[in-house]
Amino acid sequence: MKQYNVTGMSCAACSARVEKAVSKVPGVTSCSVSLLTNSMGVEGTASPQEIVAAVEAAGYGASEKGAAAERRSAGVSEAEDALKDRDTPVLKRRLIWSVGFLIVLMYFLMGHMMWGWPLPPFLDGNHVAMGLTQMLLTIVIMVINQKFFISGFKSLWHRSPNMDTLVALGSTAAFVYSTYALFAMTDAQVRMDMDGVMHYMMEFYFESAAMILTLITVGKMLEARSKGKTTDALKGLMKLAPKTAVVVRDGAETVVSIEQVQKGDIFVVRPGEHIPVDGVVLEGSSAVNESALTGESIPVDKAAGDAVSAATLNQSGFIKCQATRVGEDTTLSQIIQMVSDAAATKAPIAKVADKVSGVFVPAVIAIAVVTTAVWLLLGQSVGYALARGISVLVISCPCALGLATPVAIMVGNGMGAKNGILFKTAVSLEETGNVQIVALDKTGTITSGEPKVTDIIPASGVGEEELLRLAVALEKKSEHPLARAILAKAEERRMQAEEVADFRALPGNGLTAVWNGAALSGGSLKFMQTQAGIPDDIAAQAGELAEQGKTPLFFSRDGKLAGIIAVADVIKEDSPQAVREMQNMGIRVVMLTGDNERTAKAIGRQAGVDEVIAGVLPDGKESVIRALKQKGKVAMVGDGMNDAPALTRADIGIAIGAGADVAIDAADVVLMKSRLSDVPAAIRLSRATLRNIHENLFWAFFYNTIGIPLAAGVFVPLGLTLNPMFGAAAMSLSSFCVVTNALRLNLFKLRDPSKDRRIKARRTKAAKTRQKTLSQKTLSIEGMMCGHCEARVKKALEALPEVEQAVVSHEAGTAVVTLKQEAEDEALKKAVEDQDYTVTAIR
Repeated sequence: MKQYNVTGMSCAACSARVEKAVSKVPGVTSCSVSLLTNSMGVEGTASPQEIVAAVEAAGYGASEKGAAAERRSAGVSEAEDALKDRDTPVLKRRLIWSVGFLIVLMYFLMGHMMWGWPLPPFLDGNHVAMGLTQMLLTIVIMVINQKFFISGFKSLWHRSPNMDTLVALGSTAAFVYSTYALFAMTDAQVRMDMDGVMHYMMEFYFESAAMILTLITVGKMLEARSKGKTTDALKGLMKLAPKTAVVVRDGAETVVSIEQVQKGDIFVVRPGEHIPVDGVVLEGSSAVNESALTGESIPVDKAAGDAVSAATLNQSGFIKCQATRVGEDTTLSQIIQMVSDAAATKAPIAKVADKVSGVFVPAVIAIAVVTTAVWLLLGQSVGYALARGISVLVISCPCALGLATPVAIMVGNGMGAKNGILFKTAVSLEETGNVQIVALDKTGTITSGEPKVTDIIPASGVGEEELLRLAVALEKKSEHPLARAILAKAEERRMQAEEVADFRALPGNGLTAVWNGAALSGGSLKFMQTQAGIPDDIAAQAGELAEQGKTPLFFSRDGKLAGIIAVADVIKEDSPQAVREMQNMGIRVVMLTGDNERTAKAIGRQAGVDEVIAGVLPDGKESVIRALKQKGKVAMVGDGMNDAPALTRADIGIAIGAGADVAIDAADVVLMKSRLSDVPAAIRLSRATLRNIHENLFWAFFYNTIGIPLAAGVFVPLGLTLNPMFGAAAMSLSSFCVVTNALRLNLFKLRDPSKDRRIKARRTKAAKTRQKTLSQKTLSIEGMMCGHCEARVKKALEALPEVEQAVVSHEAGTAVVTLKQEAEDEALKKAVEDQDYTVTAIR
């Protein structure tokens, strides 16, 4: 996606016009314009020159976002420059001057007429001079606020009227009619027609024209100031990034600007300093506060070999690091880019407001003309009819409609970024809250992804330390992940591994070696039954451990059993709570794993998931997600490279723990921390943002639905009418209210489950039809011995076009097949028996 800065936009009608113009350019596949950030994201093959030309032809300005050498030399990053609030200072100056001249105008008008305040001698009793003074003061205010007229009439010329057009037409109509009244009054005074003079004096609307412009400027300034606050979270992140780094060159420490740090450079960070770029620790150790990126306030210990990220704070020790990612490649830059991209995209719900905004201004102008004509036909004076028409023009607010969605999206994204939850697009922020099924990859998501020793059970006459010492000596030379768990346990107990001789890794999950003259053996129950006698009570204990999802490893010395060490990929502490929170939201939680059914169900029970799908190969996750999508909207949570196809297939892909780069690329939501609890937090934030958008849209539609008829005089029979000045005030406040309501999201507690609500299960018509057509068959199979056998049978069955999914268990000796369409039993049987297994029954 290429991003552009767009200038000259003032309301939703402007952004709709720009979007429409750019979408027509050949080669553009999608275009999204953000009124909030005055930016545009364009995808396709069209050149930047063509894009800019299309925007300029529509009456606006555009420039491609790119490297800006001037800003870099000034020490300001492009991202910071893009988020800088330029509107508020300009509007503030305009407002101060406007209010100053308006006070003088209102003194002459209201002060003298209503309260008898003194006037200069040349104005006292001179009605023409009073009228000319009012006109001149109004002209000054109009010149101060000339931007409304330039933008409004320019847009009208390009046949794309916007909010500025409404303001310009309203204030121009009031000024022109008042000028006519002034000349008519002058003529009446020349003719000594005092009744005519007094009549035309009452037809002056100079103060309305001036007040409209000033009040709209008040609203614009409040809106700009509030919009500036929506990016506070991102600005805070940018301020954390240091401007300089201390690098080691030619053996000496040198302070250089952050732009001069290159990949491979060695840099040092002292306590209390922020880490300048992403890198890996070479020397030293420290506690690093990563709350800027992950939202986790507890410091993380870092030692040689550990990765560190830019903008994180080194709290305690001196560390020397090597730069691995610099410039736009750092984690911080990627976070900023993701949030920036999200701001440049549109949520589906925004399309409703865009469609309305596209016809809103022309419709309002038409309503104003009709209103004026109707009141004239009803016999009212030109001044009265014109006041009703002007009120319609100035009370209508397309801005509130245009801002309803983007301000909430920006604040929601900022809140997420501050807490380590990154939504790549506005669509993902909106849709995450609507998921009905969450599929969790077991390894690294529900569990830690690293096997750990959970139980040490020595045989009779053997001590626990002795068993562990024997196991460590045997496993030291093994490359198996389970061996690393045992070595980690020994390191934890500060136990040194002793050397062994004649080490061999045998087929069938077994190890043998000679240690201090004794023959050692270790491995699975099946292997160890060939090496040593296994007492029944020990075998029973091993069975219980396996039921709990643990892997029991047996060890013997000189043919005599020494004991069992159980190893398991333990679940993370927050996993059960996270699963409960999702279930309390009305979400069905499914666990996917390649483990056998018994181990998978044990982990599933501990985590509390609703459904366990075992025996899923890496390339089979995508087909499982496809099947789950028939039951509702699915989010897939994973961390590895093999999760990428499933993350892409799911309605919402969530990459947890900032895992593999390919997983991050495939995901819609990126969680910086390896916390499963961030998944319900992301869903909670999405729902809160969507709720806020609904509130904003309701207010915008409600305001215009009530305000326009009131301004037009529909409620005059009830005694309700609206002065143009009050209409302008209402217009100013409407946008301010929408932006302020969005800012309330900053107070939202995204980790508080107390207000979670269950969503009603919604199934599409297609999903319901699909559910009816799916059927299942269970095959009884003999000859399967291990997970590899399961995988072969599963792959063979799922290769059949009629099969949606196959869940295979070698322990139960079954394959449960979900069918897309009716399949012949013989075809299923042949597919399995071609793999050298025997099908004994199909039911």
